Amino acid sequence: MRGVVLAGGTGSRLYPLTKITNKHLLPVYNKPMIYYPIEALVKAGIREIMLVTGGEYASDFARLLGDGREMGVKTLYYAYQEKPLGIAHALSLAEDFINGGKCVVFLGDNVIEGNIIPHVKRFAEQEKGAMVLLKEVPNPQDYGCPVFEGERIVRIIEKPKEPPSKYAVIGIYFYDADVFEIIKGLKPSERGELEITDVNNAYAERGLLTYDLLKGWWGDCGASIDAWLHINNLVAKTGANKIEL
Repeated sequence: MRGVVLAGGTGSRLYPLTKITNKHLLPVYNKPMIYYPIEALVKAGIREIMLVTGGEYASDFARLLGDGREMGVKTLYYAYQEKPLGIAHALSLAEDFINGGKCVVFLGDNVIEGNIIPHVKRFAEQEKGAMVLLKEVPNPQDYGCPVFEGERIVRIIEKPKEPPSKYAVIGIYFYDADVFEIIKGLKPSERGELEITDVNNAYAERGLLTYDLLKGWWGDCGASIDAWLHINNLVAKTGANKIEL
């Protein structure tokens, strides 16, 4: 299984900090934000990783990370997204890298307290399809929110006015190789992007979307300046990647 870290986008919600750098290069306590997803993948035994980024600061990732060896990465690949056309579009750039296998996709602005070791093991045993990680949150209306029928996710609604459940789909996704054919069949959303929620719903419609619940806290550093500050404080207080699941 290979890992894909998505670190593109304009970072507009963190402006003016992102006027001078990519948001994923901002510090989260004592490390650049991009370190956290890479470390989580390496800890779970995923050591072949592709970083997808874009914009005028893309070369700064190579200056920071090099070949990834210092972080335990066996091989670190880079891909460049010329325009911010959505998460699913960014993932499509990794098709040749994944080469018909399974992958873990980690949004570069997501930070977790624990680890993804048990989730990687579970997906390795899953014959086909996709898996998402869920977290109970007080504001599911701000995220992709799953609709359940029994124990099965039948649909994910993006930022629903009336959330159908108390869970958010966090930015860590697991896919088989069919994900790339699904992406090729997507139509851009109203904002002109290929949406990862549409990918997940395509799997749900096939009855091939499973889920796991993440333990420990989770945060989306790119949600707002306040969210970024809150996660900085959480890492400083409790540390990240400390909980053994």
